[in-house]
Amino acid sequence: MTVEGTPLRRDVLFLANHLSWLDILVVASASGAAFVSKDEVRKWPVIGWLASLHNTIYVARSDRNGVKGQADQLRAALATGQPVALFPEGTTEGGHEILPFRASLLSAVFPALPDLKVQPVALDYGVLAQKIAWVGKEPAVANARRILSRPGTIPVIVHFLTPIDPHDVPNRKALAEQSQAEVQAALFPNGPAGKTSEN
Repeated sequence: MTVEGTPLRRDVLFLANHLSWLDILVVASASGAAFVSKDEVRKWPVIGWLASLHNTIYVARSDRNGVKGQADQLRAALATGQPVALFPEGTTEGGHEILPFRASLLSAVFPALPDLKVQPVALDYGVLAQKIAWVGKEPAVANARRILSRPGTIPVIVHFLTPIDPHDVPNRKALAEQSQAEVQAALFPNGPAGKTSEN
């Protein structure tokens, strides 16, 4: 793993692109962050265990009526100063392409906490990105077995990008769009490989 840029150590919400459950290990190793994850991950073999090791904040993303409660949960964690990481695509289905950064949980950042910054993070697996991306209906155990049985190491560059002060951003949607644009620019300097942000 190669780290470029400097991760903030507290009062930070990291927003990273998402290809694989490996992202949890990579971001945790580089930053010490806790995670926000969908509730069902807690029950997944191997992956759920790994997620829970890192103080994961589990949210029921399928409960559209519970978004405010989920954002409140995230805000409470951020208020302690602990670094927290969120994969705002909400899925690995995009593979190497970046899916829209969902803005709903970013309401946790507004009104802006006094010292909190949002730091976009670009995870770059290079030529292996398409091979390690978890897409389709591959079961969790099969995916873990496939990745862990690969010979050699899986190189990854973790780009910690310039932090964004939520005081300088008008709303959660603008924050999602700016963060996604920063990640896309880091991964695809010759042009974006992603879609427009959504709510």
